[in-house]
Amino acid sequence: MNAPITWTVRPETRADVPVIHAITAAAFETPMEADLVDALRADPAWIEGLSVVAVTPDGTVAGHALLTRCHIDGVPALCLAPVSVLPEFQKTGAGSACVRALLEAARERGENAVTVLGHPDYYPKFGFVRASGHGIRPPMEVPDEAMMVLALDPARPLPQGTIEYAAPFGI
Repeated sequence: MNAPITWTVRPETRADVPVIHAITAAAFETPMEADLVDALRADPAWIEGLSVVAVTPDGTVAGHALLTRCHIDGVPALCLAPVSVLPEFQKTGAGSACVRALLEAARERGENAVTVLGHPDYYPKFGFVRASGHGIRPPMEVPDEAMMVLALDPARPLPQGTIEYAAPFGI
């Protein structure tokens, strides 16, 4: 059994852009998500510092995650998508390290609501819960358990309504 990897997470740099594209393309069945990340980078929804990479001790960039601006009935929120890890590094904690770092960075910026459309067995470990339980819904049909939300500041109420994604999402 290999020793666990100690991940370093840092904001993406200009040099990481082609590597992130390759990681995202390798992590998903089609290049749609990799193209989405590139399109989001050029969109007003992009927030500098909320795109991070996970790096191995030897300097290999192996994971990436991204938060961009969305709205819930006009109220600013964040969208976590996509989270990508090179196949050979999946299930080593790279994705989790990226998500934790992003959520902490968003909390430090005073953000509150973070949405994710993802695997219902993965995201609850970060505190995500069904969005429908908070009156939040996506603009398209998805399994209820896959649309989740997280309040970064439990003292602040979550907005209610329909999620409005950035234009590159195409929804």
